[in-house]
Amino acid sequence: MEYVQLVVWAVLAVVLLTILASCIKIVPQAHAYVVERLGGYQATWGVGLHFKVPIIDRIARRVILKEQVVDFAPQPVITKDNVTMRIDTVVFYQITDPKLYCYGVENPIMAIENLTATTLRNIIGDLELDETLTSRETINTKMRSTLDVATDPWGIKVNRVELKNIIPPTAIQDAMEKQMKAERERREAVTRAEGEKKSTILVAEGKKASAILDAEAEKQAAILRAEAKREATVKEAEGQAEAILKIQQANADGLRFLKEAGADEAVLKLKSLEAFARAADGKATKIIIPSEIQGVAGLAKSVTEVIKEN
Repeated sequence: MEYVQLVVWAVLAVVLLTILASCIKIVPQAHAYVVERLGGYQATWGVGLHFKVPIIDRIARRVILKEQVVDFAPQPVITKDNVTMRIDTVVFYQITDPKLYCYGVENPIMAIENLTATTLRNIIGDLELDETLTSRETINTKMRSTLDVATDPWGIKVNRVELKNIIPPTAIQDAMEKQMKAERERREAVTRAEGEKKSTILVAEGKKASAILDAEAEKQAAILRAEAKREATVKEAEGQAEAILKIQQANADGLRFLKEAGADEAVLKLKSLEAFARAADGKATKIIIPSEIQGVAGLAKSVTEVIKEN
């Protein structure tokens, strides 16, 4: 009998310890527990150690306070110019009030998805196709603002909304690809034309510079040739003057020798005439003979004629 009582007390002790252990809760970081007492909201437990009353209290929901991401399936939308496309969105949200999150709406994620779809349709309905494709940032901003206001009573804050994919109809995609191809071809033609234009300009500038250099070189060569010709002319004139001077000097020396040898006046005049003839050297067309030796010249002519007659 005593053994049975000991077993019963042991079982009761284990049950009691199990119940007491279940009443001790530790809330981890970035989490929150919503506690209900007899079916009504009691408290929200933050990070740390907490105790609950057995049987009366229960943890209604464990809430994650970290930022979360939900990717919604593509939604069909119609643009202002009646083009149907499919757009899928990504929503980044964070729970700021666990109590409102638990009691504000039945299914918060489904509510956010439906709200995102309706908001997206309203925004895209005011835009044309081209504006839709080029206004991602504007659409994201409008959707985030609208969703943030709408989800505030649910204890949810929408941090960002991103359009993941915009999928237009196949015919529109083909037309866009053709347009992009035509645009690329146009840019290629423009780039090629610009390159040919620059090449032509560079070639023309090269020819111009070459012509300028050739003209400058020809100018310098002409100047050098003129300088060389002038120097040659000067040297030639100096040589001729020096030659004439030497001839005159030799004649003067010859006349001085004749005079010192006792030659008469007629011989001296004849030698002077010969000196004039050599000085002319057959190149002068006119020779001016001094009056003092004109008689000698006539005498020499007469003697020459008499010799020819004999």
